[in-house]
Amino acid sequence: MRRNGWLVLVTWLAGVVPAEGQFRDASPPAAKPGQTVVQRWRVGMVITAEGGGFRGLVGSTTVPMDWPEQKVRVVAEDLSPGVSISYRNFEGTARQLVVRVPVLRANEEARAVLTFEVQRHLPLPPQQPETLRLPDPKKLDRKISAYLGPSPAIEADHPDVKRLAQQLTARHSTAWAKVRAIYDWVRKHVERQDNRGQEMKGTVQTLNEATGDCDEMTGLFVALCRSLGVPARMVRVPGHVFGEFYLVDAEGKGQWFPCEVAAGEAFGTIADPRPILQKGDNILAVDPVSRRKTRFRILPETLTGAAAVPGAQPKMRLICEPVQ
Repeated sequence: MRRNGWLVLVTWLAGVVPAEGQFRDASPPAAKPGQTVVQRWRVGMVITAEGGGFRGLVGSTTVPMDWPEQKVRVVAEDLSPGVSISYRNFEGTARQLVVRVPVLRANEEARAVLTFEVQRHLPLPPQQPETLRLPDPKKLDRKISAYLGPSPAIEADHPDVKRLAQQLTARHSTAWAKVRAIYDWVRKHVERQDNRGQEMKGTVQTLNEATGDCDEMTGLFVALCRSLGVPARMVRVPGHVFGEFYLVDAEGKGQWFPCEVAAGEAFGTIADPRPILQKGDNILAVDPVSRRKTRFRILPETLTGAAAVPGAQPKMRLICEPVQ
């Protein structure tokens, strides 16, 4: 679309698929449950004007934020002249760095890279898991009950999902055992597959094909839990996704428990200290193409602006890497 002699452009980077390729070598350092790990990570973007100049560029990328088990602070900023930054929060599920570049001339580069110090506590598993129970949906806070229904590509209300969840858990009496049965089944019956560059599969397709990447395997686990009345959600770290489920103790106090669905076995705990980028899988954000609010499973990175030359596209290189 042309406005005042400039072309309006939109670059749309869809969440975890490019992240898998970009961050695949960002393997987590050695850690174990109960530890508190302090790391520094560089997160941001480098935008290059290829094929012509641009103006009014606005880029966004997800950055670490505070959680009960994670504390974050910015210790350094690497910003090109004229570049400004701000932050955008999404329903307590994610935080994005917003980068604004008023003018970028042909072949110039604009940097916005922040260094975050991330203190991540890795929880121990519960001492008496057999005493935990399913929450009463009528007593749940809306922030928790939101993780009982379907999400984009997580079809928790599909009959096949409900039927399988009932079959897997029928002989188990405790909530912990029921969730564990779902966890074990997904790990045993769904083969992990590298799906980089392919469209993200939904829960039912993953179930039928019995293959999926970490995102799709975790999505199936989440859907099966929700169909039983167990709040569950996806957690995104650089290059990977794991799951969380919510149970309550005898006094009705609830807690989220992490689990590693697609990598080394970890149930009720986690040994991956990479910074948390997103919790949840049903985020309301503005689609820059339609300019309408849309629900997303993974919060996408975007770049919008205006190009001086027809067909020109800026190059945005996302950065999310540990400081060595």
